[in-house]
Amino acid sequence: MLYKSLLKPVIFKKDAEEAHDLALRISSEANHSAFLQTLASIIYGGGKNQEKEYWGLKFKNPVGLAAGFDKNGTTPKAMEALGFGFIEIGSVTAKSSQGNPKPRAFRLPDDNSLINRMGLNNDGSDVITDRLKNHNLSIPLGVNIAKTNDASIHGKDAISDYAYSYEKAVSVADYITVNISCPNTGEGKTFEDPEALTSLLKGLNPSTNEIPTLVKFSVDTEKEILRKLVEICERYSIDGYVATNTSSNRDNLNTKKSALRAIGNGGLSGAAIANKSDTVISTLYEILQGSKPIIGVGGIDSVESAQRKVDAGANLLQIYTGLVYEGPGLIKKIKNETDFR
Repeated sequence: MLYKSLLKPVIFKKDAEEAHDLALRISSEANHSAFLQTLASIIYGGGKNQEKEYWGLKFKNPVGLAAGFDKNGTTPKAMEALGFGFIEIGSVTAKSSQGNPKPRAFRLPDDNSLINRMGLNNDGSDVITDRLKNHNLSIPLGVNIAKTNDASIHGKDAISDYAYSYEKAVSVADYITVNISCPNTGEGKTFEDPEALTSLLKGLNPSTNEIPTLVKFSVDTEKEILRKLVEICERYSIDGYVATNTSSNRDNLNTKKSALRAIGNGGLSGAAIANKSDTVISTLYEILQGSKPIIGVGGIDSVESAQRKVDAGANLLQIYTGLVYEGPGLIKKIKNETDFR
């Protein structure tokens, strides 16, 4: 109630990226303040912890922070104080990047959604992994990696770029998510092509690392392509899956088409992709028959939407856009009222 009645009206007067930067600054301050962490825990923490264990990692509860909020690893302890059961930072790339030109983040209030074309802006894997060396969390920390946003990096160089971030992440992460589906790069290409994915996983060789390695798919991945991609992932001993990333599709939105044209390209996240995300999760579960954990993400902004992800086959959940519209109180509500299997 505090968020929706007092904070949200103020925050929504700001540009979407300015509001995000403000939230990051506050969270980064809390990350270095035991007092602010305690205060956050009192206001937003607590709730029912349904402890889960996957990949030998203990999750205090199944509700995590999705990649995208904290790209640079500046807020993990603050996020733990809010009551998350695990945290995923990134996407992290081998080289630092300023990302795409602004404006590059937009709210769609009529759809409880966002569009972003941030362009993988981050400090680079060297700086970020050094920052995370002594994070002292009591919950699992995931590091989401992607290819540097540089169109001149392709082919074998692109795989080497991923591999550099992968090896750096191994030193600090409890698990690593390989983001093969980010559309917000200069060349607009992804690794959701069977041949490209095969080359990438062969280069990363995840079976040689003790750190669990997950792959994140786009919400736009068609069923038969998804089957092929999972077959390749299983061949290379991938430990689990994150479903899903953002969408390039603009169908069935309440936002006016003129407003969408003015915004332009970018990845759609939030309630608008919830049903499609549920379908991808259900397809993944059908393919895997429960043999590998699935992290469900995409449009979770209520207990009902969280429950649909679990019913579709998700073992763990991640939220981000839902926090923008519902506030941090959403974490405790989902923990208390969702029936996790």
